Amino acid sequence: MPSAVSATPSRSRFMLELLVAFLLTRLPFISIPFKWLESYFHELSHGIAALLTGGIVSHIQLFPNGAGFCFTQGGSSMLIAYAGYFGAALWGYVIFLLATKRSSIRFTLGLLGLTVAASLVFWARDLLTMAILLVLTILFLLPLKLKNSSVLNTLLRILGLMIILNAMASPMVLLGLSGQGDAVMLAQLTWIPAWIWVMTWLLFSGLMLWLCWQKVDYKKGVIK
Repeated sequence: MPSAVSATPSRSRFMLELLVAFLLTRLPFISIPFKWLESYFHELSHGIAALLTGGIVSHIQLFPNGAGFCFTQGGSSMLIAYAGYFGAALWGYVIFLLATKRSSIRFTLGLLGLTVAASLVFWARDLLTMAILLVLTILFLLPLKLKNSSVLNTLLRILGLMIILNAMASPMVLLGLSGQGDAVMLAQLTWIPAWIWVMTWLLFSGLMLWLCWQKVDYKKGVIK
């Protein structure tokens, strides 16, 4: 039966999960590890873009406030610079999408945990980054101890939504920065104003959130 393999939320459940995701990204202290998630997928996306365009990744660096750096050599500077916020929003949508499949939820969480662990082994060089990646690895792997798979699906959907919301909020900070950030780098490379690049990231993040909404099961009338 479809219900045995589907974990697609109802409209009311989606709105509840979106509200929880929003609150968790705004609460002091509690929001910190979730900001690390967006930062990690942001830097991971820079790294993937570098590898796909013929470059190499030296290492990544993450900070407690949610900032980060990805140090690369070679590849397309423009695509690498653009990939950060674009990739973070895309990762959030993919994670949400995977969390609508009940049968593979444990595999998905395990794969995400191993991805972070691999980044720790190959791309982390300083103790602070190692500690942050270790926390993120635990964040993905620890829920596997839960026996209720529907809870796992809910938790992962909320994580995906939080990554999208953070990917939507983070570029706005760039508008208040002078002479730094991915948008400024892209403006220097292309002569297109930085605010236009910020708008494209915001629009793409909004699109990812809208696609999550499109996955809602409109036939479900109540929260289960």
